[in-house]
Amino acid sequence: MHLEMRHGHSAGASPDAGLETLRRDLDKALASVCPPSLADRRDDLLQVAMMRVVELRKRDPGHAALSSAYLYRVAYTALIDELRRVNARKEVALEEGEQAPVQPVAPGDPERSAGAAQIARAVRDCLQGLMQDRRLAVTLHLQGHTLHEAAELLGWESKRTENLIYRGLSALRACLSTKGVTP
Repeated sequence: MHLEMRHGHSAGASPDAGLETLRRDLDKALASVCPPSLADRRDDLLQVAMMRVVELRKRDPGHAALSSAYLYRVAYTALIDELRRVNARKEVALEEGEQAPVQPVAPGDPERSAGAAQIARAVRDCLQGLMQDRRLAVTLHLQGHTLHEAAELLGWESKRTENLIYRGLSALRACLSTKGVTP
């Protein structure tokens, strides 16, 4: 279904009416792809998607026909970009992990808690030493993301992500063994 008549500016329709219809259609597309965990950011995502469509129309005024599939794709890419930003912030938090409190392994066993804290520091230090792409892939893997999820979040092909995880984990193990930590 093409939305040319609804989103185009016919002689009798005001530009505002076309934008409201576009906004409503983009909101529907966004509602179908936005997970509940990002519901609080949905208005922001809608604004980003609207801006993308408006910019496209400025660059290519003859591109008046906006299909439902196109609007869905715009909503989906806005969502993926937001997920990438969220995960990038998580990575920063991991890199600045000294601020995060370490949960004790066994409340009554201080020796074991100290050992766990030492291992956590070693893992953070070794992750810092990895190339950025490997660090991103390994971090998502260690957070429990599947290969497919990590590839999608990072916008990479699955094979590239798999190679980066494999090589990154190998480098992480080597680094940890030089620090006396056996994975």
